[in-house]
Amino acid sequence: MRAAATKGVGDTVTNPSEPGDGRPDPGLSAIMSERRQLINLAYRLLGSLADAEDVVQETYARWYAMSRQQQEAIESPGAWLTKVASRVCLDLLGSARARRERYVGEWIPEPLPDRAEWISGRPGGTTVDPADRVTLDESVSMAFLVVLESMTPAERVAFILHDVFRYSFAEVAEIVGRTPAACRQLASSARRRIRASQAPTAPAAQQAGIVRDFKQAWEAKDIDALIGLLDPDATATGDGGGLVRAELRPVEGAEQIARFFAARASATILECTVNGQPGLVAQLDGVTVSVLAFDVAGDRIKHIWAILNPDKLRPWTTG
Repeated sequence: MRAAATKGVGDTVTNPSEPGDGRPDPGLSAIMSERRQLINLAYRLLGSLADAEDVVQETYARWYAMSRQQQEAIESPGAWLTKVASRVCLDLLGSARARRERYVGEWIPEPLPDRAEWISGRPGGTTVDPADRVTLDESVSMAFLVVLESMTPAERVAFILHDVFRYSFAEVAEIVGRTPAACRQLASSARRRIRASQAPTAPAAQQAGIVRDFKQAWEAKDIDALIGLLDPDATATGDGGGLVRAELRPVEGAEQIARFFAARASATILECTVNGQPGLVAQLDGVTVSVLAFDVAGDRIKHIWAILNPDKLRPWTTG
């Protein structure tokens, strides 16, 4: 599959700080306009908005650590920033595997709300800068990100840079430190993983209807209705990160999942958009305690991902 091209997306940040020497920087607007591109890239590579923000901060720190002469010698600052951010992500992906092994329970990528929810859902009611907003398309669906987690760091970087952001394999090779031919093989391997994991996707309206039916059956504690909405081999995975209670292993099978959710129907359930797809939010006393993403194939739910780790719910928290 080939996601919609994202390369070149960028919003200019207003009132950015000037470089450390205090002199006006005529190229500052152009440099800062790359921020959204970098956030989009880093989130897809890492599956974590918090880590993506750290990567972008580190990338700009390295830019401003250079002298004005060094900066002016760079022919394409945008390409330089992308290369640095990608390499920082590659390093982080290498160490992430060790961190995930120590993670309590299952690790699920950080869920993102849609544009309207994103703007209104920040802590304190503040409006997020457009440059910090991730473009929601099929390359950030939860099902897609979960497959990316199964790839090697080099596969993930090569695939995202080439197939999603449309960088040539020559450009990817310079970032990954492999030959263009090797990067082509990495991206091809990644594509095979994507194809092997994907079932035909239901139309958006059909997905929304099935998720809505799941919500109603969950609220009614209707086990038979829940079973009817789930694929017989469905899985439900929770991520509490050891900070809140969550199942350490995925719940498997339609009946087991139905009984699991029916026994946990005390929260207020709201329909929402999660990573560009129909999803649900569970709230207690107006506070978001869980975000649920779904993988719907045909007329059945194949996967449910429930993110309960409060560190991953920052964009969903109000007040």
